[in-house]
Amino acid sequence: MNKKFLIIPVVVIIIIIIAVSQGTDSDKKDQTVFHVTLADPDQYNEGVYSDKFELNEGNYSFRFVPNGDSPQILSISLQGEDFDFEEDFKLNGTLHETGISEYYTWDYNGEKSISVASFQEIFIQIHPNGNVMGSVSVYLIEN
Repeated sequence: MNKKFLIIPVVVIIIIIIAVSQGTDSDKKDQTVFHVTLADPDQYNEGVYSDKFELNEGNYSFRFVPNGDSPQILSISLQGEDFDFEEDFKLNGTLHETGISEYYTWDYNGEKSISVASFQEIFIQIHPNGNVMGSVSVYLIEN
């Protein structure tokens, strides 16, 4: 009878491990392929942040983590062998009133979705339009 009580928890643990491993496979579709947190003027060269990374064929979207001090306009350009994208993202604050307090949430408005036709190296430039002191995180997520 003691063996039965030992076998049941082992089977339950194995089922949980299998379920968790299958869940992480489905989460792989939204992977971060590029990320930078711009919070220091030294990250910019002549007021522009630049970097290179590789993208596979597929669909991607920008995500931002801004705050009220983030650049009002964040200009981003991506250039590859057969891919060009440029957008001036505008910071938008949304006021939330709870009855006892007020607060803002922040996001950038603009075209956040891109589609890349083939694997290529991408050159990214992020221009904060003079506001190198305001912090912002920029993500490019594979959908």
